[in-house]
Order: sequence, then structure tokens, then C-alpha cells
Amino acid sequence: MRIVHPLVRDTRGGPLRQATWDEALARAAAGFDTVRKTHGGQAFGLFSCSKSTNEMNYAAQKFARVVMGSNNLDSCNRT
Repeated sequence: MRIVHPLVRDTRGGPLRQATWDEALARAAAGFDTVRKTHGGQAFGLFSCSKSTNEMNYAAQKFARVVMGSNNLDSCNRT
């Protein structure tokens, strides 16, 4: 079965329910923001893939460094 819509769970738990992309992305952004504000940027880490394009890996590291304030970056290039 292929998932074609984002699924979210209420904060109290319970079953997953279908959501709009706007809702799902807003909840993900709020979660990242909560971690950064509560624990600082170093609580965030990002792992990228060598099969992604250079542009995608560049955008990922910019997000981690500039938006999240973290230098915790790694890639499967080293394996």
C-alpha cells in the first residue's frame, strides 16, 4: 500500500488521520522549532545521503547550520 497523503497523530496519541500538506508541514516545523528553543541547535542532527544531488546536500547543510543552528551533520559518503 502506498501512502499518498500525510498522516498525523493528535498530541494525546490515538490513531493516525489524514491531514493536508500545509498542516503536516506546519506541525513538523513547529516540532523543529520547539526542539531548537528548548534544547538549542546542538540537539538537532542531520544525516544526508551521497545519492542525493550536490544541490540537495548543500540545501540540507544550510538548513541545519543556518535555520537550526547546528553543526551536527553527517553523510553516508564516509561508509
